[in-house]
Amino acid sequence: MLDKLEMFIAVAKEEHFGRAAASLGITQPSLSAGIKQLEDQLGVKLIFRGSRFGGLTPEGQSALEWARRIVGDARQLKEEMRFKRHGLSGRLRIAVIPTALTWAAELSMRFSEKHPNVRFTILSRTSIEILSMLENLDVDAGISYLDNEPTGRVSTEPLYEEKYMLVCALSSKFAARRSVGWEELDGERLCLLTPDNQNRRIINKNFAAVGVMPEAIIESNSTVVMVANVETGRWLTVLPEDMARFLTTGKSLRLVPLKGREPAHAVGLVAPYREPHTPVLAALLAEARRMSAMS
Repeated sequence: MLDKLEMFIAVAKEEHFGRAAASLGITQPSLSAGIKQLEDQLGVKLIFRGSRFGGLTPEGQSALEWARRIVGDARQLKEEMRFKRHGLSGRLRIAVIPTALTWAAELSMRFSEKHPNVRFTILSRTSIEILSMLENLDVDAGISYLDNEPTGRVSTEPLYEEKYMLVCALSSKFAARRSVGWEELDGERLCLLTPDNQNRRIINKNFAAVGVMPEAIIESNSTVVMVANVETGRWLTVLPEDMARFLTTGKSLRLVPLKGREPAHAVGLVAPYREPHTPVLAALLAEARRMSAMS
């Protein structure tokens, strides 16, 4: 039944039989047959469907929660047995908000030094995508905001609080300043992250707190693109301090602290809530705790 539950989770996630089959590496007829067998075993209809996916039935919504739990438990069992035989090993899949990628690199480096048999896959995703990926068992953990959007039933370890910096060229009128108020960026040529990123929504709140509606002439989901535009001398951008320092090292750019009334926002490691965690995930949470204590 386990393989049928994974098929069901994939269909619920993709909301499309063809895409779900492709994600699992099987044919669509095999997927449809597997879902039908699962429905027969459970004695209920899980999916509304005619010629295409029509959504989950009420029974399907309930079954999805059980499916995720059962598949998650089965994977945890495999991890426990691998730990018994080989110690900490395997692959950790982590989804990370774009502005925290430097912290993901530091966390994976520290962890790998202690546990060299663990491999990492690190993906850049928005905070909403991270929660969805955790829910659908697509990743083992995430690094995301802890206090600005609902995170659901998860285990968390705070890593740091974001402090925002204005990034500008040396020729900018702000370059010689010791700090800049958010309100002073009203009407300036800004290059910011796209609105689907939580960082952008937080930045918008900071502007709103001082009565400013920012106009981002360039929007991108890449912090590299943002800094490259600032290098031309025609644009300004706003980034968290750690990411700003990493991206501007060796470049003719200036970082100026932004001052305002909005509180800092906590960013940390997020993992599905389980007691106990797999040995690998428990060790990752412990390493994040150590990093936070040192920062």
